[in-house]
Amino acid sequence: MRQARGFIIAGAMAALLTGMPDAQARGTVELDAKDKVANTGGYDVRCGDVITEHTMLTHDLACPGTAPFALKVAGEGIVLDLGGYRVYRTGPENADSEGIVIEASSMVRNGTIQGFGLGYVVNHATNVRLHELALLDNRIGVYNRSSYVRFLITSSRFSGNGDGVNREFDASNGEFDIRSTVFSHNERAILTGSHNVDVLDSTFTSNGLAISCFGGRVRFRSSTLVENTAVGTMLLDFGGPNTCAEMRFENSLIANNIALAPPTAPVWETTRLAMINSWVVDNGSGLDASANTVYIDGNTLWDNGGGLTLSDLPEAVPTSLTGIVRNNRFLRNAGDGLRVLPPSTPTVISNVALGNTGWGIHAPTAYDGGGNVARDNGAGDCVGIICAPY
Repeated sequence: MRQARGFIIAGAMAALLTGMPDAQARGTVELDAKDKVANTGGYDVRCGDVITEHTMLTHDLACPGTAPFALKVAGEGIVLDLGGYRVYRTGPENADSEGIVIEASSMVRNGTIQGFGLGYVVNHATNVRLHELALLDNRIGVYNRSSYVRFLITSSRFSGNGDGVNREFDASNGEFDIRSTVFSHNERAILTGSHNVDVLDSTFTSNGLAISCFGGRVRFRSSTLVENTAVGTMLLDFGGPNTCAEMRFENSLIANNIALAPPTAPVWETTRLAMINSWVVDNGSGLDASANTVYIDGNTLWDNGGGLTLSDLPEAVPTSLTGIVRNNRFLRNAGDGLRVLPPSTPTVISNVALGNTGWGIHAPTAYDGGGNVARDNGAGDCVGIICAPY
């Protein structure tokens, strides 16, 4: 019954969220996905070709995976249209094989890249777009080597990859703007590195891990994260630059995941955590987060394996967690609905905690902003703040 209700909620919320209007990407080039492209050279594209003009494939391209790449795009502003066909590896598995290599701002669309060590690789570019692509069964689906590049990924699918999106460590930077895209059955959907990631109207399901924020920032808007082994991991980089600067969820659904964080990294450690008007439902664990600041407003945490626990980041010189926890509903979670670990001092305002098995709100060092309601909680209703029963 627990799972069934979660599926119903997930389906209803997904239908609602995916109906929201698209939004303009921040700073990304708008290569028009509908521009018509002919095979201008009229030639038969072969493995190892360098594409310097608008080109459309007319057949599948089966490449052995031993050459430097299957195709290279080197023409500035051009479109490579795969024509609905596949570019795929036929030889033995090769972790160093590369599918489509990008060396100029351009767009690749309408087809499949499958079975390579690195499926779509950016070496040099400022702006690139992937549209209606399927990145399947690669070691890494999309890989950035460029010092700075803006990716616009629209209406695409990442499935069966080791990593859906990744980057070269300490040698690349940029932005991933991901819209209306599905990540499923990847070992890890996205690893940020030093990149900022903005996800809109997208779905993450049946992945080992949906997001690893290792430096950079992540924003999920109107998106669905369901039935993953774990939703996210964020770890403090002591003395280094790779602490997650911000993890942010807006109008999103997080449901039916085995856990919100993996057992090897059970606490989200991020400089700033924001969660706004989102549903966290029927997950196998609660959300434990350490941060400098939080903004948790208008969310529902219902029937999870735990509620929300907030604490200071374990920095060498601790900074007390501050911020706003307001207008949230903590309903029927195992353990406490909301727990604030001393010495954290967020302001707790107008929250409702009902039917949790532990305390409703346990926040001895928090600031009481008033308007909180708690009742029918197993261990008691409130500690540290005043709660009314209705």
